[in-house]
Amino acid sequence: MGSWASINGFFGSRREAALPQTLRSRLMLASGLTLLTIFLAAIFYLRETAMAASPQAYLYLEVGGTLLCFCYAANALVRFRGTHDRTALIFAFGFVLSGMIETIGYFGLSDSLAAGAAARSQLPLGWMVSRTLLAVLLLAALAVERFIPTARKPSKETAAGLLVVAVVAYLTSAAFLAAPAAPMAQPQNILSRPWDLLPAALFLIAAECFRRRIKSEKDKKNSASIFDYSLFLVAIMNVVCHVSAAFSRQLFDGPFFLAELSKTLSYAVMLSGALLDQAQLFEQVRTMAVSDSLTGLANYRRLISVLEAELDRSRRTQRPFSVVLLDMDGLKTINDHYGHLTGSRALVRIAKVLRNHSRAIDTPARYGGDEFALVLPEAAKEIASRVVARIRERLGEEGEAPMLSVSAGVAAFPEDGDTPEKLLGTADRALYVMKHGGRGSVQNLARIAACL
Repeated sequence: MGSWASINGFFGSRREAALPQTLRSRLMLASGLTLLTIFLAAIFYLRETAMAASPQAYLYLEVGGTLLCFCYAANALVRFRGTHDRTALIFAFGFVLSGMIETIGYFGLSDSLAAGAAARSQLPLGWMVSRTLLAVLLLAALAVERFIPTARKPSKETAAGLLVVAVVAYLTSAAFLAAPAAPMAQPQNILSRPWDLLPAALFLIAAECFRRRIKSEKDKKNSASIFDYSLFLVAIMNVVCHVSAAFSRQLFDGPFFLAELSKTLSYAVMLSGALLDQAQLFEQVRTMAVSDSLTGLANYRRLISVLEAELDRSRRTQRPFSVVLLDMDGLKTINDHYGHLTGSRALVRIAKVLRNHSRAIDTPARYGGDEFALVLPEAAKEIASRVVARIRERLGEEGEAPMLSVSAGVAAFPEDGDTPEKLLGTADRALYVMKHGGRGSVQNLARIAACL
């Protein structure tokens, strides 16, 4: 009976685990269909009403979009300089070129609008060239990242990025300039501007590629970057942009203004995503600069900084604080019998004990090699000694082999020194006494030898 209950519980848990995934997929599908229905309803509403924007509003959006393009390009160049991200480099050149084409195209459009109202039904060539160029560049950047090896040389990467942008720009411009005449909108058709479906399809392919890229990172148990999510969202918003433009009967009507607004907002999303991702990269670099790569504890630089800060604070408050130096017993013996990977694992185990049994205001650090340090604010030497005893006790209770132990030395401010060097020197001398002349050290080494 107990076996059947366990089997039933196993399959029941499997069904409960599968059910949320099925419900999640259905909810996502239902949400997508609902959003698509609302979007198409809004498009047809704007199309059938007399709602329209002025050429000045279009100009403001064009100028705003161009400024966002240039700001993103500057940010992308900074990102490339620090990370050699070729995708960001290609986007930087592409957004600059796209912004320039759209701005020049607007002034040409202004001249044609002055000639008569018939120009409102004509396709803005600059719009199509710049939008198709940007869509192709999204796909080209993905292809470059996947199929072309990284050169790791900024000059070669820059030249390759310029070459990709130049080739894509030439082919895109030549394709549109080779057309015999600019197509006119067909107000009587449901899709008044079917040629806008070409960049919409390209952006949709790019969105799917970025979705798979994000999913691949999740499958590898990695977190996708904010930059990847922003690229996916930018591609989706540009699909919305060109699907809206495909229903536009003439320039500046409701669907066309919605398309222009979606395009400008996509530039804002692109810039915001790049800035947030860059801030995250800076935070990662800052963390790496002050932490030990093996144990995750503070490194020597961070330790000295914390000691100096604690000295300043203790001088103001007239309260003591303590520094503990800990040295792992028998690391060479462990390396010789178990290998260096087990020795590194032993250091990580000690770091875990220090982290788990320290207060939030304490700072555990790796002092160097097999030595660790622990800064205990507002703790006298007696408290620090009890902390050492608790750490040694926790190490002795671990069930993982080989057994670990540490020798320790304690120094306190102000009686043992008033500088980081003096405090660390006093703690190191106390550690030396315990390590080489203390009874506890001999017992610890005997336990390690017996375990081997």
